[in-house]
Amino acid sequence: MNPSMSSFEKKDYLGSASTLCVGCGHDQITNHIITACFSLGLDPYQVIKVSGIGCSSKTPAYFLGKSFGINSMHGRMAPVATGSIACRSDLIHIGISGDGDTASIGLGGFVHLIRRDAPMVYIIANNGVYGLTKGQFSATSEMGAHLKTGEINIFQNIDICSLSLELGCNFVARSFSGDAKQLVPLLKAAFKHRGTAVIDIISPCVTFNNHDGSTKSFQFVKEHDVILQELGFIAPQEDIKIESTPGEVQKIKFADGSELSLKNINDQQYDVTDRLAAINKLHIARTEGHILTGLFYVSESNQSMVEKLNLPSKPLAEFSENELRGDKNTFELISKAFR
Repeated sequence: MNPSMSSFEKKDYLGSASTLCVGCGHDQITNHIITACFSLGLDPYQVIKVSGIGCSSKTPAYFLGKSFGINSMHGRMAPVATGSIACRSDLIHIGISGDGDTASIGLGGFVHLIRRDAPMVYIIANNGVYGLTKGQFSATSEMGAHLKTGEINIFQNIDICSLSLELGCNFVARSFSGDAKQLVPLLKAAFKHRGTAVIDIISPCVTFNNHDGSTKSFQFVKEHDVILQELGFIAPQEDIKIESTPGEVQKIKFADGSELSLKNINDQQYDVTDRLAAINKLHIARTEGHILTGLFYVSESNQSMVEKLNLPSKPLAEFSENELRGDKNTFELISKAFR
């Protein structure tokens, strides 16, 4: 649904006032989520926000104040979201996590969420440090990066997008918190994807990781960002087309008729439906010290967790006793299967 057909105004997608540091990239992410949801005309009463612990996990309080919210323990957002999806597959799920919350203590849950292809938008607000505990390196901080204290990271980093692709995720993208032109269409497309949609968002920490020597600062990202595509998202009700020479634009269609148009910038031959090409592209960028942003891979061919498990669209809490219990013959068949 687009805003002209929705009864909601943009203010209906707002939340409480932010308590994050002034200039935090996470607040920019919040604004882009609000814009994307309003642009799509999503019903905020049909959205569940899930988070863990960290600066990133505070942000669900700052958008979609009318939506449901689940704030879990540190690193436990993914399994909690999986349980919520199993119970309420009829609702839209959006998870907000951090680089520590996902790539360190929450890595196991993240792996299994992708393995199951749980339908949700999974956003990683990636600043490379633990902002709530005075800015130590996180698992996504690049080798050789400097802290404000002068400490140098001696360990190899985890590339969330490369890992997601290896695990079989069918929607993988990266963007920068300050790039609304790229990030808003990516968010809109992620909401239309049937399975897990991972978006790794570089979001500089203005307090602990926005200095010379940081690989997650505004200046470093600006100098090393290599943008793959120009993106345009078209909802079914809209009649907007990107003007281009035939053959330059790749169009990805979603189940509801929405369309994501991608015009390649740095590689005219790049195909977002080729997983191996995406993995290779990210590997090359990593070795060259570039931060590659854009949509790396998308596929609508596989069934999500909801379809594979044949989960009911009706919420489990609304099933009657008779529906849950079943008849004697069904019970006998189930019992027989375990003998």
